Amino acid sequence: MKFSLGMRTTLAAVILMLALPHSVSAQVPARFYWKNLVGGSAVPVIYMDMSGNTNPMDPASFVVPESSFEASVALGGYAKTFTLFDRSALVAALLPVGRISGGASLFGRDFTESTNGFGDPTLEFVINVLGPPAIKNIPQAMRYEPGFSLDLLVDLIVPVGEYDNDKLLNMGQNRWYGRVAAPIVWQIGSWVPGRRTTLEVLPSIWLFDDNDDFLGHNLSTDPKFQVEAHLTRDFHEHLWGSVDINWMGGGKSSLEGMDGEDLDMVGVGFTLGYQINENIQLTAGYLASVSDNDPTDLQMDVFKVSLVFGWHPLVEGMKRLGGE
Repeated sequence: MKFSLGMRTTLAAVILMLALPHSVSAQVPARFYWKNLVGGSAVPVIYMDMSGNTNPMDPASFVVPESSFEASVALGGYAKTFTLFDRSALVAALLPVGRISGGASLFGRDFTESTNGFGDPTLEFVINVLGPPAIKNIPQAMRYEPGFSLDLLVDLIVPVGEYDNDKLLNMGQNRWYGRVAAPIVWQIGSWVPGRRTTLEVLPSIWLFDDNDDFLGHNLSTDPKFQVEAHLTRDFHEHLWGSVDINWMGGGKSSLEGMDGEDLDMVGVGFTLGYQINENIQLTAGYLASVSDNDPTDLQMDVFKVSLVFGWHPLVEGMKRLGGE
């Protein structure tokens, strides 16, 4: 018995669902919240190159006018799907490591800095609240179609990364923060590999504790609102792409009485994904801000490549029975 296209698609969807490169750039990849067999696992290896006028490691996006920052970051993590109340659920952890450099002026001081090390780890929990029930076996996976699916997502970022209170740039942020979100997947048309189309929307709210030692001052940030959208389409059974839009608003930062401005950023980009084999998925994407004419506007460019290895005990068993 050969390992069929259906089985390949099943494991590919597990890999897509467990790709994790979103905590640093605050941009969730397309097709992240597709559902498939519970009990799957994945390990991602991700590289991101980022630049702009805010610390790329800080989702608060605290803008320093006339500044310029660059970051090269690698990420590794682990994710696991399971069943909770007969709904599909996911837990994941991700740890960034990398280097930031740049220059800015603040409090009458000129900063030209670089730093490297580990950032703050992200813990994530997701559960489906509307849509098909959890997929527990191969026949259910083969018949699955998302239709209209709605999840509840909670992220928590733990402040244990590298931090120096004398530096403007740090890998860690010295404060707790996180978000609550509602990922939506809307199937458009048939659910046949090579012809699948989805509209995916992720509204979220970010909440931040204060950093009470930012260059010797207190940095506070109002709640930040974010909406991400992806229109995705299969080009082939193993190749897909998406057009991506990202909007951020609110999130005004205050630094010892100096109030910043509310964010109002629109970013556009694209993503391409390719299934190398039954266990490995390659994804590449680019996102850039387009509403950044004023010095106080958020400016951001992000290039991202991820290689994700995913597996499921049931699917691996079917492969062995099929002689592959």
